[in-house]
Amino acid sequence: MTSNSLNRFRLIAFLEGCSFLLFAITMPVKYLLKYPTPNYIIGMVHGVLFILYILLLIQVSVLHKWSFKKMVLAFIAALIPFGTFYASKKLYPSQKI
Repeated sequence: MTSNSLNRFRLIAFLEGCSFLLFAITMPVKYLLKYPTPNYIIGMVHGVLFILYILLLIQVSVLHKWSFKKMVLAFIAALIPFGTFYASKKLYPSQKI
């Protein structure tokens, strides 16, 4: 059960990071090209993935008995572009999947 939750968390972290980067691309499209549709779609996907990331972060933190500091760092990683990719390598590299 615990490795499955960590696998899900890593997958959602990767997808959330990708959606964050796509969202950053669609913002100029919306404002410079006056074409908002991609921004709405990617924005919704990013929002759902961010909420899933937070929920899975709480679950994994409890199951793996992460420290409060580690949990806060993983949360902050979701707020920074490329943060979830970096956190995946640095915060839990030694845990077996």
